[in-house]
Amino acid sequence: MRKLALLGVLLAIGACDEAPEWERGAAPDPTNDDLKFVRGYRAGDDWCQLTGETAFTAEFLDHTADLVSCPTGSTAAQTLVEAYGAQQVAETGGYTVYTIPQI
Repeated sequence: MRKLALLGVLLAIGACDEAPEWERGAAPDPTNDDLKFVRGYRAGDDWCQLTGETAFTAEFLDHTADLVSCPTGSTAAQTLVEAYGAQQVAETGGYTVYTIPQI
């Protein structure tokens, strides 16, 4: 019985170490050409991508803020809003576009 209880505790601890969504695998491709991704925002494999200038994003670019796009409804998007206070400015191609003031 003790071994079973220990196994349960170890499994619970292991589940806590699971990487957040923005740290796992490649992000889905946008379904259109409105977004130009530069690099991962928080890490190289972050699903939220620093977003460059296109005809679609030009009106949202600001030299005092970063433009970042995340798959709509993803955990990556949720954590970006919670951690950085990102403000949504648009949605396109399965992605939500945010502006984040530079510090």
